[in-house]
Amino acid sequence: MNNYTMNTADRLTHLKIVAVSLVAGILVVGVGIAARPQLPDMSTRLEARAPILKAGKPVIWTQSDSVTIR
Repeated sequence: MNNYTMNTADRLTHLKIVAVSLVAGILVVGVGIAARPQLPDMSTRLEARAPILKAGKPVIWTQSDSVTIR
């Protein structure tokens, strides 16, 4: 049987391709999760205790640089 192209491949060949792709995807995600930098505990505590900014009254800013020629 000719399994050289995707059009002529049988069902088992397609299953193998899907399985290898799934394993490779899981491996890439696992390496990505393992490679992320670990945050020190102190910075996360400081970030959680940061001051809160509250919004004031709304302000409307307008600017018109266009010149009207009549």
